[in-house]
Amino acid sequence: MTTIRKAVLLAAGKGTRMKELTNDLPKPMLEVHGKPILLHIVEGLKAAGVTEFCIVVGYRADVVRDFFGDGSRFGVRVDYVTQIVQDGTGRVVELAKEFAGADAFVLSYGDILIDAANYERLVALGDAQGLVSVKHNEGEIAKGGCVVVNERFELTDLIEKPAGKAPSPWYNAGVYAFRPSIFEFTAKLKLSPRGEYELTDAIRDLAQSGSVVQVVELAGDWADVRDPEVLAALNG
Repeated sequence: MTTIRKAVLLAAGKGTRMKELTNDLPKPMLEVHGKPILLHIVEGLKAAGVTEFCIVVGYRADVVRDFFGDGSRFGVRVDYVTQIVQDGTGRVVELAKEFAGADAFVLSYGDILIDAANYERLVALGDAQGLVSVKHNEGEIAKGGCVVVNERFELTDLIEKPAGKAPSPWYNAGVYAFRPSIFEFTAKLKLSPRGEYELTDAIRDLAQSGSVVQVVELAGDWADVRDPEVLAALNG
């Protein structure tokens, strides 16, 4: 049984939909209940046994570095890599290759909040090459990724913003775990119709290569802090 001790957190974007709220802060440093979103994620993963973090920074990287430092005041180790060109989530994962080395790692977007108890399940990778978290949320699927599963709840397809009726009710919840085999597939990515290198394309290719990508339904609360209205509701 593989128990994961490393995590990669994506915190490079400005979050333009947050308008003036991100004039001086990257979106993952906005506060929910008095602490940055990113700190909620770090604390949840630490409680599940993760001790080494790589934070991918970009916009206002200084804010993230000044807050977390080397991680020692939070009881963890924090390294940083910088995303220079905002060319998609697939390329971001490539930046963590050296940090991951031969080890499996959790990957989380820096603006996704989940019930902290879920992290225990995400660090237990078992024999799978990857793990994708989902919520049963048909209303959100048009805004993100539709995860198609087989009878063993393994991923068979991943469709970004499906047009028309989605073939599955499972919505990609934005927290993952991977073995280093994912890097074989991020390295081969081609530009998507949006003009970006998409992590979801690499995950689909990994699953369709014959590797097991397990799907895990998250329990409890979940939030994609995508805009000021979501942030206000969380702090309400």
